[in-house]
Amino acid sequence: MSRRRARSRWSPGFWLPTVVAVGVTAVVWELVAIGNPYLLPRLGLVGQQLITNTGYYLDNAWVTLSEALVGLAIGFAAALVVAVLVTESGILRRAIMPLAVILNVMPVVAIAPALVVAFGFGPAPKLIVTALITFFPMLMNLITGLNSVSPPILQVFSTLHASRLEVLGRLRLPGSLPYVFAGLRVVFPLSLVGAVVAEFIAPGASKGLGTVISVASANSKLAVVYAAIVCLAIMGALLLLGVTLLEKRVLRWHESQQPRQR
Repeated sequence: MSRRRARSRWSPGFWLPTVVAVGVTAVVWELVAIGNPYLLPRLGLVGQQLITNTGYYLDNAWVTLSEALVGLAIGFAAALVVAVLVTESGILRRAIMPLAVILNVMPVVAIAPALVVAFGFGPAPKLIVTALITFFPMLMNLITGLNSVSPPILQVFSTLHASRLEVLGRLRLPGSLPYVFAGLRVVFPLSLVGAVVAEFIAPGASKGLGTVISVASANSKLAVVYAAIVCLAIMGALLLLGVTLLEKRVLRWHESQQPRQR
């Protein structure tokens, strides 16, 4: 089966659509760049910028990636705690969920300056903004996953007089893993967005791709702006690939990872 899968990945039907899509996008980009150089720079200029200043972009990308991952970890931990509480208690669910919804609709950008005033120009405001942006999507996926337990299986645990902790650890949490990975595929790119937005609005930030984009935009250096955006796109794609590979390894048993019948 694995050899068959490896052969299928080398077949034109697997990689040709991606190559064609990238090629068409590159041609359209070049045509737009030639017609309107104030909107898009030529791809050659962006590539030259990345090659000649590789260390500069790697250094700033690492700062943004660190902020994104730490902020995401904080948001995930908070979402897990809240999801368990609202799943186990109807009173807590009615008390917490309205606040979570309000937190979700609140424009984080509006409170970011207040976070800078309260916590200074260090990494704290960026981590809080990233955690706030990733919290709600992860919370909803965790709640859905924890509540996705099959009633007959739950009845079996009840018959065996399993405690709430045992039901949570042996049934609800393992059963929520597909929803957790679905949420991670959403919040990993969001964490990069959160880190970049935080760098935009934290004037004390001296490093990070958000700062690079902000400074380059102010100086009309379009190639630098898009070089930083390319770095963000590559980082987002690699993070998504990492989550997908981890999901395939952890959820081998789940039907979502089984070969599709054509």
